[in-house]
Order: sequence, then structure tokens, then C-alpha cells
Amino acid sequence: MLSELRVRDLATIADVTLQLGPGLNVLTGETGAGKSMLIDALALLLGERATTGSVRPGASKAVVEGAFEGIDAVTRHQVEELGLDVEEGRLVVRREVSGEGRSRAWVNGSPTTASVLAELGALLVDLHGQHETQSLLHADAQRDILDAFAHADAEREAVAEAHAKVAALREEESALAARRDEVRRRADYLRHVVQEIDAAKIKAGEDETLQLESRRLSQAGALVEHAQRVVDALDGDAGNAIGALGVAGRALAALEKIDPDVGQWREMLDEAYSNLSELSRQATEYAASVQEDPEKLAAVEHRRDLLSRLTGKYGASLEAVLATRDEAATELDLLDTADIDLRALGARRSAAEATLEVASGALTHRRREAAERLARGVNRLLPQLGLPGGMLSAVLTPLPQPGPHGQENVRLQVQLNVGLEAKPLARVASGGELSRLMLALKVILVKQDAIATLVFDEVDQGIGGEVGAQIGAALAQVAERHQVLVITHLPQIAARADSHLVVSKEARRGIATSDVQLLHGEDRVNEIARMLGDAEGDASRRHAQAMLRAPTLAKRR
Repeated sequence: MLSELRVRDLATIADVTLQLGPGLNVLTGETGAGKSMLIDALALLLGERATTGSVRPGASKAVVEGAFEGIDAVTRHQVEELGLDVEEGRLVVRREVSGEGRSRAWVNGSPTTASVLAELGALLVDLHGQHETQSLLHADAQRDILDAFAHADAEREAVAEAHAKVAALREEESALAARRDEVRRRADYLRHVVQEIDAAKIKAGEDETLQLESRRLSQAGALVEHAQRVVDALDGDAGNAIGALGVAGRALAALEKIDPDVGQWREMLDEAYSNLSELSRQATEYAASVQEDPEKLAAVEHRRDLLSRLTGKYGASLEAVLATRDEAATELDLLDTADIDLRALGARRSAAEATLEVASGALTHRRREAAERLARGVNRLLPQLGLPGGMLSAVLTPLPQPGPHGQENVRLQVQLNVGLEAKPLARVASGGELSRLMLALKVILVKQDAIATLVFDEVDQGIGGEVGAQIGAALAQVAERHQVLVITHLPQIAARADSHLVVSKEARRGIATSDVQLLHGEDRVNEIARMLGDAEGDASRRHAQAMLRAPTLAKRR
């Protein structure tokens, strides 16, 4: 609910605050006082495009601020999906427009964009009149309203789930077919990859082994020479390590005879002797084993060249080459399984499409029945609201195939006068006629409509008398479940108000300035009498008093 609207420095408005309550809120006042300017301010707050020339003369910017309270859980979730926070069920929306037409906006103190503001506005307020913010003018909203009226939530959900499953299976089927076709185009190449790598009979780590073997074969002479030098140093004819250990052993034996404590050195000496003897033996064998072998070296280099070519073609390492081989083989395996998998997917898709057809048919049935009831209900009201020749219909246009919202588009269209062509609701020209059509819809849809605040700007345009009374009754009926704000010049509507505000205008410092006052008691009687045509006349005042009593009695009944 819109609890407060404050407007500063917008056109004729210097600084006005509207305190609004639940039920029916009515704005009245002399023609030109600035009533519609307040609705313009609200439209600006709801995301309508800012224009130059709106700022009050002498001011640098216009400011509109609105407080919305009592936001329900469903609307709160929708607001949060826009990236906005709801604080204790309350939103404060602020918009500033500079003299150059630039605008800025905030929600609960956080900056936001005009596009997000427009989406937020569509959740909070339904504005009917000269502005283009009416939710019922949009095709998606018309479909949603009809489905809500039809109580088709279960059918809608079934269609959405079935369509999502069909779409997923179609995508999977298309992707598999595309992969199969791609493999078919590359099959010869893939077979070549597998055959070439398999023929090489690669072993993991083989390249490192071959590299070491190549070094040994290519430097066999140097290796033998160095190994022999090790042997000579350990056990050669002249001064060698093993011989030196023998001398040390004999000296240690002599020491032990004098000082037995040095006997513990014997273990270290024996271990050193054993290790050096084993090292000498292995070095001797190594020197004997290493031989120059040009043929073997050529074979090793040939193998290394083969592996190098494969890593150059298929990966930076032998592991990568083998992985490439496995990937190619896996793709080739797809040729053997794809057709079978595609047939299985096709069967699942066909079953899902059949489910979608059934679900869509059930939703269509609900919509057709509801469309007839909705049209009958609205069309019974239109003559009472000043549209005697008006006829509304909900048209279901079949789609080539069911979509996520069913198998038809939903469009509300209206015939305003007998013999005229029915047109889409969005193309109805007159603001007053459109507002009354919307009012009739709101009366019928009052239980299904989720938007808390409804605004009617031109609902009483060109009418009066009994029709005006019927419009007042219809507005009061809608206001039992919604907050309604209406601008009117009809006393029959003003007398129904739960909150009555009057807009006046006077010159201040040479500039026309609008003001708003909440009326009570005699002030309200005087305003109704003025609207009846004679603010000072006793007859008008008695009539006004009677009108103000009548809505109260009607509500009690």
C-alpha cells in the first residue's frame, strides 16, 4: 500500500505530501488545480520517462518520494528478485529530476536505475489513465490474469515443467546428432590417429629411458675410461684406497693390543673395506658392460625421432599422445552408439511431447471456460459504467506448437460501440473509456489481482448522474480488497471515499502553487456541495450530507 507520497518542485507543486490510507482515496479540486500533476508525479516515481520542463521555475530539481508499507511475502520475493531489499515490509522510493531532464533514483537509500524502478512500479501500483504503466495492457499480464481467474496454477506449472523437459531432451538430441555428424566427418582422421599411435606401441616414460640410453651409447668410450679410473683408484697397482685400508687394518690391530678401547673402530674399518670392495667390483663390471654399438645407437635415435614426431603432432608428452589416442577412440565409439542413443532420446522426447500436449490441452480448457466467464462478468458491468455498447472478449490464438505458457497466446480485446471492430485492449484510444474498462476488469478480478494499489486518473471522464454512482459503487467494491486512488470531479464518487483529499491552487510569489488538504467533517460536506454546483446553498449541503451518509449505510449492509 502507498502510505505517503511527497512531491517537491514539480511543475505547480512546491511541496505537497499526500497521506494515503487503505480503501478508497479520492482527490478532488477545481479544474487546473493540479490533481493530475500528482498522478504524473506518481507515474514518475514508478519509472515513467523523465522530461525537461517538469521542474518548478526557480528550482534546480524536482523530487518525488513514496513510502510503500505492508508488502506481502509474494511481492517481497518479486522485489528481492530485482536485487532490492525490503525492510520490515516497507519500501521508500525516491526519484530526482534535474532541470535538464536527467534523473536519479533510490530504493531504501540504495541507488537504482529507471528500468528497475519501472519493474518495481509494476509490482506495486497499477495506474490507469493517460499513462502507459497499466499492467493489463501487456500480453503477459493479460495471460496471467486470465489464468489466475481460471485458478489454473496447477495446469500452468504442469505445462512449464513438461515444456522444460521437452526443451532439454530436444537440446540433448540435437547436441548428440551434431556430435555424431561431426565424428562422421572426421572419422578417417580419427582412425588414422588411433592406428598411428597404436602402431608406435608407446610405453609410459619410454622417452626418458631412451634419452638415457642414447647418452650412454653415444659416449661409451668416455664412460669406460671414467669407470676404469674409479677401479684404479680403489684397487689399482699403485696407491689405492683398498690397499690403504689394509695398512690401516694392520695398524689398528697393533693399537688394540695396547689399548683395547680402540677396538670399536674395527666395525667402521670393516664396513669401509666392504663398501669400497663392492664399489670396485660394480665399476669393473660397468666398464666391461659398456661398449660402443653404432647399430643400437641408430635404433635408439630412430625410436626417439618417432616419439618426437608423435609428440609434435598429438601432444607435448607421451602421456598427452596416449590421451589423444583414447579421445579419438572414444569419438569413434560414438559412431557405434549414437544412432541407438538417438532412437532412445527420440522415444523419450516423443513421450514428453505427448505429456506437454495433454498438459497444454488441460490449460487451454481452463482458459476457454474462464475467458467466457470473464467476458460475461465484465460485459454485464460495462453499461453501468457508461459503456452501453462495450463488449470485452478474451481471444485465444493457437500457436504452431506448445510453448512454456501453453499452446495459445491470450489477448484481451474490446468493442466499444455496436458495429465497430473489436480491438486489442492496448489500442483503446480514450483514457476515460480505458479506465472504465479497467475498472470493470478490476471488479471481476478483485480476488485474483495481486497488485495492492490501483490508481484511476480519468475513470469519470464525460459521464455523470447514475453512471457516476455506479462507478463510485464499483470503485468502493474494488477498494474492499485494494487500496484505490482516484481523481474525480463527480460527487457520487467522492462521497464513497474512505480518505478525501482536495487539491487547490493559488499564486505564491508570482508562481502558481498547488496544495493538498485532507478533509474531515464540514470541510468535506462543503467540498461535496461545491462539486454539486453550489458550495453555499442549503440544498446542495443537504444533498452532500445525504450522499456522505449513503455510502456508509451501503457498507454496513
